[in-house]
Amino acid sequence: MGGIGLPELLVILGIVLLLFGSRKLPELARSLGKASKEFKKGAQGGGDDADEPAPAKQDKTEA
Repeated sequence: MGGIGLPELLVILGIVLLLFGSRKLPELARSLGKASKEFKKGAQGGGDDADEPAPAKQDKTEA
């Protein structure tokens, strides 16, 4: 008891379809997939190292 079954999922899908429309639904699913993938990558520690400072630019005027 308390679990989400097939009827509840169908109602949720219908509401999402009404809110976002059929044109935005594939884009929404794609962005959710990308977000899920990035979250898994970050949770495993394999994300890009955004905390590290960028390397300094070299000045080419000395040559």
